[in-house]
Amino acid sequence: MTDIKPWWQSRTLWGAIVTIASATLGLLGSDIAETDREALTGLLTSLGAALGGLIAIVGRLKAKNRIG
Repeated sequence: MTDIKPWWQSRTLWGAIVTIASATLGLLGSDIAETDREALTGLLTSLGAALGGLIAIVGRLKAKNRIG
């Protein structure tokens, strides 16, 4: 059985986004430490999960059919 999760809960995706952003900042003259990148990845993963939960709640409240 395969676990399927929404894209915003993927640490791999957020890690890739943080890596791309930090590389871009490095090219522009700024540097982000490895520990800061790890912390940022964890923060974005948590924010993504929270946002997903909020979207699910709003969707349920706006739904026209009852849960049975």
